[in-house]
Amino acid sequence: MSKSVTFAAMAAAAAFTCNVANAEPLFAFLTAPAQVAPQVTQPAPADEVDDAQLDPRLQRQVVSYSGREAPGTVIIDTPHTYLYYVLGGGKAIRYGIGVGREGFTWAGTERISRMKEWPDWFPPSEMIERQPYLPRMMAGGPGNPLGARALYLGSTLYRIHGTNQPSTIGSFVSSGCIRLLNEDIEDLYSRVQVGTRVVVWPGKAPEHIANTGAQPAAAVVAPSAAPTNITPPGSVGAQSNSAAAITSSPLPPPVR
Repeated sequence: MSKSVTFAAMAAAAAFTCNVANAEPLFAFLTAPAQVAPQVTQPAPADEVDDAQLDPRLQRQVVSYSGREAPGTVIIDTPHTYLYYVLGGGKAIRYGIGVGREGFTWAGTERISRMKEWPDWFPPSEMIERQPYLPRMMAGGPGNPLGARALYLGSTLYRIHGTNQPSTIGSFVSSGCIRLLNEDIEDLYSRVQVGTRVVVWPGKAPEHIANTGAQPAAAVVAPSAAPTNITPPGSVGAQSNSAAAITSSPLPPPVR
């Protein structure tokens, strides 16, 4: 009996001399688990511009077209930052685009030589020389500057592609490639095919855009109307083209 009392006394003394912070509950399996607040991860800020924020003139829409290009032709209107896909019947789909900055615009006629979904990006050596911090390769995905789709033009380094920077639509910012919103390049991608003719009209940004990167004032470009009686300068095809007032026609489905 005395041994039992002595053992109990020793156990009690040990319990009281233990560090409370390190003590374990006697019946741990009966103790309710600690409540841990859920960890909320804030998404990284994205450069997103929806249709409500994008200048109305740059939103995808059907416009009148009275030029000579055949249905299925893609026209790049460099000075106005528009891309037209000719539908036929006097209509075209117009997309807002970003084009080459001063010194990087070009003009001519090419054909789509390759099409790629979520393309990888391999910056050309000329670009790496100008910007040596660029990666040598970037896998396709939402963070890739080529965006959701790419249309490669002939054997050149130029592409028509998407972008992960929608706020650059309507700007003169690229090294010569043509960029569209990802949803717009996906729409265009569904309408074209390898061999589609692409006509690039010559032109450059107005001086105040080329020198400062600023957007044109509302007084310079009317936000709610397409330019009328557009005639491509120079001798690219020596054709007369025009895009008149915006119609209310719904976008037609892709025709393959």
